Amino acid sequence: MKIPLLAFNDKGIYCQQADVYLDPWRPVKNAIITHGHSDHARWGHQNYITHHTNIPIIRHRLGEINVTGKEWGETFVINNVKFSLHPAGHIIGSSQIRVEHKGEVWVFTGDYKTEDDGISTPYEVVKCDTFITECTFGLPAFNWTPQAEVISEINNWWAENKAEGRTSILFGYSLGKAQRLLKYLDTDIGKIYTHGAIENMTNVLRPMVYFPPTELITRETKREALLGNIVLAPPSAHGSIWIRKMTPFVTGAASGWMAFRGARRRRAIDKGFVLSDHCDWHSLLESIKATGAERVICTHGYTDIFAKYLRELGYDARTEKTQYEGETAEMEKAELDQEAPIVSEN
Repeated sequence: MKIPLLAFNDKGIYCQQADVYLDPWRPVKNAIITHGHSDHARWGHQNYITHHTNIPIIRHRLGEINVTGKEWGETFVINNVKFSLHPAGHIIGSSQIRVEHKGEVWVFTGDYKTEDDGISTPYEVVKCDTFITECTFGLPAFNWTPQAEVISEINNWWAENKAEGRTSILFGYSLGKAQRLLKYLDTDIGKIYTHGAIENMTNVLRPMVYFPPTELITRETKREALLGNIVLAPPSAHGSIWIRKMTPFVTGAASGWMAFRGARRRRAIDKGFVLSDHCDWHSLLESIKATGAERVICTHGYTDIFAKYLRELGYDARTEKTQYEGETAEMEKAELDQEAPIVSEN
């Protein structure tokens, strides 16, 4: 029986011919990493390979690791298997992994989006025979509004809150979403304050991308100083003492899950903005078609529904269980977001 070029086991996605894993979730000897989110880049591997712009990100999160950086499209060969990294458009430094052996080509997307956000290297179509794709938002209900319209909505919301004398608190995960929001916030409205987790990650990324000035919230920050301004915070800060000390405030959250009204209610968010770093339904389908792949493997998200629809379209599609969590992990993993000092009430 022919051994598949890539196989799924209890450690991750494995290339036996090269003895290499792609985004493994358990410690392994050799790991190729698509991007810096915690469900894809984990501590404990002996050797890491990733795009060079992702190195500062994963070192910030994982500490001193043995890591090699690659350029986009650079071919590197391990035991006669050809690998290369290609832009995924998900966050800064995010890659798809192309794997080729004896004329057979597989592509693993990691997480990806096709809309150009202006800070990540835009998604690149990579032709292949087998396409391993996420489908975090693999339902027809998910149909994204263009980024420019959502950003305009956010800035208008901030301006309205300022006119009412309130602090705007906008939640977005500390790596990716926070920087995408920060890039386009209108500083003519007011100042941008940040939670420590977002400030620290943004400082890692500032050498690569220009972002507006921010001010870190410290114990010396006065509640009155925040009024009319905006605070960027990770979702884990919602409902904390840190937030409650900022009254009067209005909360907003930017996520693909905000497309569901129930998600906003469950999180007790005043305003939801539908902005995702993942593909929507149509982008997933268009991406798969563009690759020319005949076989599709769905790894996380609405896998069963999406794979069933792909089979109806004529694809050889199936699902595989992984420990990737998509935007759920990015929204809710509090352990990534360090404690922040309490705002002074004086």
